[in-house]
Amino acid sequence: MIRPLVAALAVLAGIATAVHSQEYPSRLIKMVHGFPPGGNVDIIARILAHQLQSSVGQSVVVEGKPGVAGSLAAESVTRADADGHTLLFLTSIHPMQGGLSKNVKYDVVNDFTWISTLSFYPFLICVRKDSPIQTLKQLIDEAKAKPEVIKYGSAGVGTGTHTIVELLANQTQSRFLHVPYRGESAIITALLTGEVDFVLVTPGAIAARIRAGEFRALAVTSKTRWQEFADVPTADEAGVAGFESTGWTGLAGPPHLPAPVVSRLNSEVRKAITDPQVKARLEAMGGDPRAIAPEVMQALVAGQYEIWKKLATSANLTIN
Repeated sequence: MIRPLVAALAVLAGIATAVHSQEYPSRLIKMVHGFPPGGNVDIIARILAHQLQSSVGQSVVVEGKPGVAGSLAAESVTRADADGHTLLFLTSIHPMQGGLSKNVKYDVVNDFTWISTLSFYPFLICVRKDSPIQTLKQLIDEAKAKPEVIKYGSAGVGTGTHTIVELLANQTQSRFLHVPYRGESAIITALLTGEVDFVLVTPGAIAARIRAGEFRALAVTSKTRWQEFADVPTADEAGVAGFESTGWTGLAGPPHLPAPVVSRLNSEVRKAITDPQVKARLEAMGGDPRAIAPEVMQALVAGQYEIWKKLATSANLTIN
C-alpha cells in the first residue's frame, strides 16, 4: 500500500506543479533589489520590470531595500514564497558580499534559485586628465613605493569599486589608501576635485566624461577590451597578468522555485534583452546584454564567491 500511495502523491505533486506553471504569474510580481533609488541597479531593474510587465500580463513592481551592500534585500527574498511572485534583482556584489562578510545570514549560492543574468559590464580605472600617472603599471609602482599614499575613492565599503581595487592591490602586492563615499557620482566628483588620485567605476557612470576629456582611463578590468574605448588596454595587457573582474546584473528567486517557473522567467529575460530598445539602453549604460542558463548562473556565483573568500583570507580583508 505504501508504494502506490507514494506514487500517487508524486503524480499529484507533478500535476500541481504543471497547473502552477500554467497559471504563472497569477498576480503582481515584486522585484526586490538592495540599492538606492535612481542608481544604475535601480534603473536597470526598472527597465527589466517594464519589459516583463508587457510580456507576462501582470504588474511588475520594483522595490528597493537598500542596506549592507544588497544583503538585506537578498535575505528578505530567501524567506519569500517559492511561487515566482517575489524575485531578487542582484549584481556581482552578491557573491562579493558573501565572501568578504562574516555577517551574511544566508547561503550565498544554495539559498537562491538562479534564473539568468541580464547584462555584464567591466570597470574602468580612471585618473584626471592632468594626472602625472599615465599607465596602470605606473600607478601600481607608485603604490608600491609609497604604501597607502595613493588614494582611491569607492562608492562605499563592500561595493565593487572598493573590493576590486583591493583584489588588484593583493594581486600586485601594492597598497592604496581607501576613501569611501556614497555612490559613484560622489567618487567621480572627488576625482575631479583632486580629493583622490584614481577611481574604479562602471563605464556608464563615467564614459561621457572620458569622451569630454575630463578623465583618462588607464585600463579596463574585463578579459577583453571594451568596444566603446577600444584604445584602453585590459588590466592584463597593462601589466597585471591574469587580472580580470567583470560585473553583472541578474535575476534570482527564493529557494525551490518550480522548474517550469524558472524556465518561463529565463525565457522572458532572453526575450527582454533582444528587444532593440532594451538592448540599446543596457549598452548605453556600459552593459553587454547577455542571458545564461540557470545552472551556468549558479556556477558563476559559486566561482566568484570562492574568489572573494580567498581574498578575505589572503588579504585579511572583511567588510563587516
